[in-house]
Amino acid sequence: MNLLYANDRAGQYPPSWYAATAVPVVPFPALTGVVTADVCIVGGGYTGLSAALHLAEAGLSVVLLEAHRMGFGASGRNGGQVGSGQRQDQVWIEKTVGKEDAHRLWDLAEDAKALVRQLIADHSMAGVTFQPGVAHACWTDAEVRETHAYAEKLHRDYGYAQLEALDRAGIRRLIGSTVYKGGEVDRGAGHVHPLNFALGLARAAATAGARLHEGSEVIGIDHGPKPVVRTAKGSVTCDTVILAANGYLGGLEPKVAAKVMPINNFIIATEPLGDRAAAVLAEPVAVADTKFVVNYWRLSEDNRLLFGGGESYGYRFPDIVKTVSKPMLEVYPQLKDVRIDHAWGGTLAITLNRMPCFTRIRPNVLSASGYSGHGVALATLAGKLLAQATASQSAGFDLMASLPQPRFPGGAALRWPLLVLAMTWYSMRDRLGL
Repeated sequence: MNLLYANDRAGQYPPSWYAATAVPVVPFPALTGVVTADVCIVGGGYTGLSAALHLAEAGLSVVLLEAHRMGFGASGRNGGQVGSGQRQDQVWIEKTVGKEDAHRLWDLAEDAKALVRQLIADHSMAGVTFQPGVAHACWTDAEVRETHAYAEKLHRDYGYAQLEALDRAGIRRLIGSTVYKGGEVDRGAGHVHPLNFALGLARAAATAGARLHEGSEVIGIDHGPKPVVRTAKGSVTCDTVILAANGYLGGLEPKVAAKVMPINNFIIATEPLGDRAAAVLAEPVAVADTKFVVNYWRLSEDNRLLFGGGESYGYRFPDIVKTVSKPMLEVYPQLKDVRIDHAWGGTLAITLNRMPCFTRIRPNVLSASGYSGHGVALATLAGKLLAQATASQSAGFDLMASLPQPRFPGGAALRWPLLVLAMTWYSMRDRLGL
């Protein structure tokens, strides 16, 4: 199944609140004919657009090919959270790569957040404001203890003092729900309008000289000293190829597909809540909880609740309103009478260990993907690291690529059934409170 078309109409954004409130850009033309470039990028999300921007600013000729629209995929549909750290915590990372590289990886993640804020400011991105604050809400007392202990570790070992511990009363005051036992709020993290951020990157990249093409699905790559990237109506001959298609990579590169798997996630947007919004979130923070299938939410600029979550075990989208309303009402039963105005899904990509997959597939073919729900900041940084690696400044890219990245057992044929089994087990664990 081609996920580029399984749930979406060609060349159209999903009917999301983000699309309804996007600051539009003039559509970019489809690729036609034979062109040349120093670098050809496949994919117009955060990774590809950030790479295009940084490469163009460095003076290289860049062609970016997007099958649909800029920011069409997960970059334009996600929860907008700009989180701290890597996808795995520093305890896991220290055990995996040692304390020295763990500190370097933490610093890279801090650089990623700073880069998002810098790009928004430097390019005066329309419709994008970095709003500080991401809260983490815990379902069990054990999770609260672990969360508070981890905050102390980050302060002690990494000098990160932006985490505020919350007890049960504190989390209730902040997020207006009685179901959580405590948590924390990260004042150094934040959230943005994700589609407008992607479109801001597109404008910046085009202004810097990158040639962006929409409606240009890549159907094949002829590898060699001068790779040729082919679409239905044209081709790009280049020195270097960057694969930045994430969950929509399909069969373009089996070596990446064996380690990076597409999955779907879903968000609903309520009607504007008006005065009721203050009882949902006392501050304009974003929230994520500790369920295996994470619930995440925030208020929009017009005081709608944007709530993501729910489970789906197929590549086709389910009834999204029904799927996401269930966890939303578990957290906020007081919203049972609220109208749902928007519902959308999207395809992101995960890895087996939930850390991003950076890899140099061939000397002149690089890839970064598999952000596992932690991609707003890290995917943006990935584009910069890919651009640097293309120019032989590869320290950051090589550090990320050094992380162990196992293949899914059974390859592409079995990875989805195995994930379904895992999600079913963790879902039952969440329901039983284990």
